[in-house]
Amino acid sequence: MINNIEYANAYSEILGILRYIPLKDYNKIPNKKIKLFEKKANKDYKFYFNPSKTLDEQNISKRAKAILGILFRDYWATDEQRQRIINKQKYDRQKLEEKKKEMHNPDNIFKNNKDTIVDNTEKKQEIALIEIKDMKWYKKVWRFLTNFFRK
Repeated sequence: MINNIEYANAYSEILGILRYIPLKDYNKIPNKKIKLFEKKANKDYKFYFNPSKTLDEQNISKRAKAILGILFRDYWATDEQRQRIINKQKYDRQKLEEKKKEMHNPDNIFKNNKDTIVDNTEKKQEIALIEIKDMKWYKKVWRFLTNFFRK
């Protein structure tokens, strides 16, 4: 439900932005898309676009920015720009998939645990290497007796 509201608000923002683009760019967008935006837009959501500010300075949602990016890629970009955008998206997708595979790799699941086990054993070994001065038995008896009579 929240997802639908976010998209409805994003469509309202897109329609608000499209009012300020040149007519030749607006006509490049298919009427089906415009009608879809109008149908799915949140009528109660008020979005104010200031044409004197850049898109980064506006209060635009991430979803609306993504939709604008798709509109640019599909309808306004030159062939060279379109190809660069597509290549960047493929590269980003591959990196994301590699990251997911690395996170869910069964070999890596227990790797962190092995490292902590090794660290713990090293710490125990370091503690064991501390020099312990062992007292002679007669000194222990003498210390016990002196402590006993002091009390």
